[in-house]
Amino acid sequence: MKISQITFTRFVAAIAIVISHFNKDLFLYQINYISDIFLRANVGVSYFFILSGFIMIVAYHKKDQIDYLDFYRNRFARIYPLYIVGLLLYLITKSSNFSVYKLILYLFGIQSWIPGEALVLNFPGWSISVEFLFYLLFPLLYNRYYSKQNKSIWVIAIIIWVITQVFSNFYVGSSWYEGPHTKSHEFGFYFPLLHLNEFLVGNLAGMFFVRHHKQKNYDLPVILLFATILLALIFIPLNFHNGLMAVLFIPLIILISYNNGLLTKIFSLKPLEYLGEISYAIYIVHIPVLYILREILKWKHQLLDINLVFWIYIAVLLIVSALFYRWVEKPLRDYLKKVKIK
Repeated sequence: MKISQITFTRFVAAIAIVISHFNKDLFLYQINYISDIFLRANVGVSYFFILSGFIMIVAYHKKDQIDYLDFYRNRFARIYPLYIVGLLLYLITKSSNFSVYKLILYLFGIQSWIPGEALVLNFPGWSISVEFLFYLLFPLLYNRYYSKQNKSIWVIAIIIWVITQVFSNFYVGSSWYEGPHTKSHEFGFYFPLLHLNEFLVGNLAGMFFVRHHKQKNYDLPVILLFATILLALIFIPLNFHNGLMAVLFIPLIILISYNNGLLTKIFSLKPLEYLGEISYAIYIVHIPVLYILREILKWKHQLLDINLVFWIYIAVLLIVSALFYRWVEKPLRDYLKKVKIK
């Protein structure tokens, strides 16, 4: 079951994260309320995690059982090659940050398990620690619960989600939390177990979707939900990073997936769908590309307006991401999927 219209939303989340990591002198940060959205746009990673759980169920829901080794090989082939490319690009301008210890953490994708090391080397790679946890557990969850329609997983997932939200929001207001750029921050925002709830509720959303598939024009509810998400980011001072936004993201994902209105026709346009397909490349290389571009512009001694630099950056990032998708992600994914595991 392919849901073309949902693919483009990955690009929206990815580009919001890109903007959130760009220079805060950008014009978007000079606009009241708009700046609040991009200052909290790291919630896009939460969207990725929830959507990942949703798509996993949609992709596998017709199987009676999942073969563990085949699944692990396929997921490794999907995310790891570009993850390494992101590292290599990062080291072009940040080689002074290199150490064997950091390299080991990064290569094995375990950096986010160690507070203080989550943002080692190419820092968007922190999310791979979380994704590895998801992928490790999913075949077990599917074979034991989802394929057998064991309803206890619904109770387990909801309890984990509630506990995580209560803990996360109390934690950032407690004496244990010492603010950004500290070990306490990395634990509260990047520790993999605090993101497991997002994948699980995404799984539940996927189960609901495949059992109640009904196409209808949901353009207006989708627009209203998206507007509500933006308003929540502006006006509600809660920690959305660890899955709280699932209360809005899940209805949004399901309604976009059900929708057969004008928005679906637009989101399913091949250029927009393609942007969604290269969104992982955009996410994983956007920091190295930014660092390299800064070095090039400095080397050229060009005093460019920051807003012009932004548009140059976005154009370069899209081109580089498309090239990596075409010549690295797709061919290596296809090759690794053909490798037989005995």
